[in-house]
Amino acid sequence: MMIKKKDLFGLVSGSDWIDIGKPWDLLDANRILMGGMKKNIKGTVEKGVTIKGPVVVEKGALIRSGTYIEGPVHICAGATIGPNSYLRGSTTIGPDAKVGAASEVKNSIIMGKTNIPHHNYVGDSIIGENCNLGSGTKVANLRLDDANIKVVLKGEYIDTGRRKLGVIMGDNVKTGINASIDVGTIIGEDSFIGPGAIAKGTYLPNSRIT
Repeated sequence: MMIKKKDLFGLVSGSDWIDIGKPWDLLDANRILMGGMKKNIKGTVEKGVTIKGPVVVEKGALIRSGTYIEGPVHICAGATIGPNSYLRGSTTIGPDAKVGAASEVKNSIIMGKTNIPHHNYVGDSIIGENCNLGSGTKVANLRLDDANIKVVLKGEYIDTGRRKLGVIMGDNVKTGINASIDVGTIIGEDSFIGPGAIAKGTYLPNSRIT
């Protein structure tokens, strides 16, 4: 879209350059961007919330009682966190997203209008816009043998070079209650994971996993 409007030229300077050619590279980019972040609380924080380290809560966001946040964490406008949620760095919660009761999110990018409402775990993951995780949905992010996580991309197994990687989830994905998502899973947009189902591998858009 920008190329149609004007010429574009690339300029690289400094040491914080990272290639984001693969989806999981965004997690490293997110961590680097949050490296110099400072605490800035402009949203509403109820009594009983614990905030440690560099945490940004934008105006219009709501942090409910019992929530525990360890920075660096960035919470965008309109987002609702809690009650009794646990957020760990380096995590970004997008606009109008929700992380609800007894849910934990760690080192992840949660995009706008996505709901992680209750009893969920999401670690080392990228969740697209307008997704909804049913109660009890869990994302695995570490192999039992502690080896690097490999993913299937364009029909080939690729070593991500990461010990921890959860799910790369497209927009408008829904999971049923107690769904499980294995390490290094890629789920295309508009997909559905049924109650109690196990998702593992790579799924095209509009997939139905039961």
